Amino acid sequence: MADAPADDEAATQAREHIEIGPQRVRVLPGASETAASFEFEGEDHTLGNALRYMIMKNPEVEFCGYSIPHPSEAKMNVRIQTYEGTTVYDALEKGFDDLADLCDVVTEKFTEARDAFVAREHE
Repeated sequence: MADAPADDEAATQAREHIEIGPQRVRVLPGASETAASFEFEGEDHTLGNALRYMIMKNPEVEFCGYSIPHPSEAKMNVRIQTYEGTTVYDALEKGFDDLADLCDVVTEKFTEARDAFVAREHE
């Protein structure tokens, strides 16, 4: 395929230069499209509780819970069960997107409040 468009060549070169770290999440055995457990390496209650909360806000999710299997291991398991019509993978992705959006709002509000405080202090 010597006549590949320039865009394809650029995309191929970009993929060759992207460094991807070690895989930090895996699907545990026994998963289906509507029920699965995920294991996250290097995560704890900080992400677990926030992610569980955001996923449970999705009306297409029947259940979401997380656990830390053992305190001496840096692993967190998240279990998601969805109603028919959506997959656990979509629910997990939406949970991460919603959590990122929430973090953006918190950062914005904090920055506004800090700037207002600094302005009042310099008056």
